[in-house]
Amino acid sequence: MTELVYKGAFELGSAIARGDYSSREVLSAHIERVDRLNPTLNAIVAQNLGLAEERAKAADEATGMGEVWGPLHGVPLTIKDSFEVVGMATTSGSLSMADHKADSDAVAVARLIDAGAIVYAKTNLPEWADDLQSYNELFGTTVNPWDTTKTPGGSSGGSAASVAAGFSSLELGSDIGGSIRNPAAFCGVYGHKPSFGIVPMWGHIPGPPGMKSQADIAVAGPLARTANDLEKAMDLLAGPDPWEGPAWRVSIPAARAETLEELRIGVWFDSPLCPLSTGVRAVLESAVDELIAVGANIDPSAHPDIDPAATFFLYQQLMYGQAASGFPSQVRREADARYDDLDSDDQSRHAMMLRGVGQRHRHWLAVNERRQRLRGEWDEWFENYDLLLTPVMPTTAFAHDHSPKKSRTIEIDGEAFDYWAQMYWAGLTGAVYLPSTIIPIGPASDGMPVGMQVIAPYLQDRTALRFAELVEPILGGFEAPPLS
Repeated sequence: MTELVYKGAFELGSAIARGDYSSREVLSAHIERVDRLNPTLNAIVAQNLGLAEERAKAADEATGMGEVWGPLHGVPLTIKDSFEVVGMATTSGSLSMADHKADSDAVAVARLIDAGAIVYAKTNLPEWADDLQSYNELFGTTVNPWDTTKTPGGSSGGSAASVAAGFSSLELGSDIGGSIRNPAAFCGVYGHKPSFGIVPMWGHIPGPPGMKSQADIAVAGPLARTANDLEKAMDLLAGPDPWEGPAWRVSIPAARAETLEELRIGVWFDSPLCPLSTGVRAVLESAVDELIAVGANIDPSAHPDIDPAATFFLYQQLMYGQAASGFPSQVRREADARYDDLDSDDQSRHAMMLRGVGQRHRHWLAVNERRQRLRGEWDEWFENYDLLLTPVMPTTAFAHDHSPKKSRTIEIDGEAFDYWAQMYWAGLTGAVYLPSTIIPIGPASDGMPVGMQVIAPYLQDRTALRFAELVEPILGGFEAPPLS
């Protein structure tokens, strides 16, 4: 059973289509594992086993008739509980949404189902997907499969824990502030934040149910246990939304190069806002040394000449501006009242939030123009380089912290830093719409996973994914956590 639940998603789809396994057999193995391990992990928060078993039976009948639904034929999957799925509530971790049931699947979910997948369960997240951990009043706390005293990350923490624990071979996460990337790093799995705009967000909460506009910076993307599964999932997920579909197509370009020797790679491990822990830095530097030793074309000192603090400031103003409509009315009133008097040197999260929420449209237009100019600077750097390697998070997974968000800190080598400064490496790419792939590169000295972020030029998702495939056998790839 353990061997079965740790097979890749597309490997399973092919095996079920050939008749090597039945879909019902594979579904049963996953359900058994959830029954045994989820009481400890709390990654799964809802199931629709009746519908899943009916669909698995139909998949097996189709197999018997020589029919194949698609590359995920009969494969059971879990989905983050911010995506609407018919037959299950979609709560986004909020008590106020406990009874919300959608009439249709989120567009990204529908694309997986159309490829043959069976969505049998939903996974946990923080309320409104707004934290670097995954807990809420409705479903409680999800723990890390590597160490239950630690968080799996957020907001796609239940997703990453589900993939790592063998509950699902592929997951669908969402990301505006690292919500695919930091859980992938913390749980030791692969994740991909796509280029902005190539995977529709229809059916994702937040925004509100039924929202049709594209939220700035926010993307949907896959988590998996192999780089190849990420790329194949992107082949399914990428495409226009239903309004644009009649005329538009998304065709992600081929990777810029096929070998490590051909790819031109830079490295950026330093941030004045959030330094790396000694343990994480050691693993990252060791991975770079290993790749150089086998011939990778890496320049450890090459990175874009951009202002880190200004980039993070820009990212936060854009992100909080996007989130403004969902903030409590008292926060919006305070932001409106204080915006013009905010000290430009005040970089606290509260000031950043008020600045983003209180900005007028004319202010946002100016900020957006700065974003576009910054995109141009990245484009210039990518004329000479194909990829940039960065950290994902400054530490390995940290201990659960349910204290008030405004007072939290993160300890890095014994020194306290602002909790939200951990989002620096996520904001670096999010603000400018760049794709990035997260690859597991081995444990730190504390035994917890470390991930590396591989940043590619806009719409060059396959270049980052190709790199992830090339280094998988060199750096070790996914390792199953010690679960029993």
